[in-house]
Amino acid sequence: MQLTRRASLAAAALLLLVGCGTRLPARDFAAPTGAAAGGGNTASDTGVTAGQVKVGIITSLTSPLGTEVLSGPRYGALAFFQALNAAGGLHGRTVQVVTCDDGGSGIGNEDCVHQLIDHDQVFALTAGSSLDYAGASYVSGKGVPDVGGQPIGTAYDRWPHLYEIYGNNAPRDGRSVGWDGTLYETTEVYRFFKQRLNADRAAVVAYNQAESLSYAHQIEEGLAAEGYHVLAQTVDVALPAFQTVATALAADHTQLLFDAMDTRGNTALCQALDTAGVKLTAKVTNVQNWTQTVERDYQSAPGCRAVLWATSSSRNYEDTQYPAVQAFRSAMQRFYPERQPLLSAWELEGWAAAQWLTDAMASCGGALTRACVTRFMDRSQPYDAHGLLIPTDFVRRPRPSGPTRACLDVARWQDTTAAGGPGWVTQVPDMDTNCFEVPQLPYQP
Repeated sequence: MQLTRRASLAAAALLLLVGCGTRLPARDFAAPTGAAAGGGNTASDTGVTAGQVKVGIITSLTSPLGTEVLSGPRYGALAFFQALNAAGGLHGRTVQVVTCDDGGSGIGNEDCVHQLIDHDQVFALTAGSSLDYAGASYVSGKGVPDVGGQPIGTAYDRWPHLYEIYGNNAPRDGRSVGWDGTLYETTEVYRFFKQRLNADRAAVVAYNQAESLSYAHQIEEGLAAEGYHVLAQTVDVALPAFQTVATALAADHTQLLFDAMDTRGNTALCQALDTAGVKLTAKVTNVQNWTQTVERDYQSAPGCRAVLWATSSSRNYEDTQYPAVQAFRSAMQRFYPERQPLLSAWELEGWAAAQWLTDAMASCGGALTRACVTRFMDRSQPYDAHGLLIPTDFVRRPRPSGPTRACLDVARWQDTTAAGGPGWVTQVPDMDTNCFEVPQLPYQP
């Protein structure tokens, strides 16, 4: 498991601590195979007719975190399916999307699962982003493919038929999480910054709360494995003394700053650092915070914002030289123009999730079945969502041991880019070749 995946899981959970126009060409989507458009299509499985397939999306939209924190994958997937239908659909079938808001609760999630599977009778789920995926066992038990969800909890590490957006090589047999309750993370993020920025001194800031401290410990272990001097700092979740942290970072000559906090804590910490005149080499965040709202979120801490870096396993949504990114941006502009200031990496990953499911369905030809989609998802050939994801798969592998090759994408926020406005600027030639041989560190979630 890559650190970027673990970070998105932890960051979402930590937020709870504070209660807080042109038609797209068909070539931009999965090319139909088998039956010609509409020809030979059958009502071959639940949610499938000769002219339509029904797909579900579950999102913790109205959760205590607010409507924007977890909504990105939903919008990206919706834009994909609208563009797909506008381009002629899939084998002549249109995709009907049924959405459900679980409110961020386990009970709400179970209600959504039963609504979509039992009442709406969807064929598959995709691009899910739920704080508490309590209905996962029911989805798996019904054999409903869930493709490209965000692994905010551990459901995607346990249940078959659930396929997270970053791939997964654990047994996923329904009996335990990962390998007998153990998961593994890799250290490519720390290796990258050590080599790229010649950094060897890092700090990790966490709340005095169990989940925050647990995640911070994982970061500390990864940094230590890469030879960093690590300064650990803990603040009270209700009354965080960030000025004291700023003083400690300055005294320790910290170069890189990582954290196990929510956005509010990050911005407050950055304000304290700017006020104290602390100069970091990089403030490192994760894919969940790779958003266009950085300019607004860090408006009172421009110094910290100027050294903000993010890492992920997916393409930068600013890199429109890639056809799949351009297709995503064009569709978002066409169907959700109001979201241009809210663009995010998670929106692009929602688009990639919908693309993944669509490619899996396309492989079935006119006789679309869940079993066929499952075979596509379980195949040994790595998948990259037409260049949007670092190639990955769901081939079950033995318990990790020894080093492994891990790749990542990296971007840095700039208030003024070559395009003229603010945004994220990619810092590596190609995420598929920005790779390292790194250790695999065990942890218990």
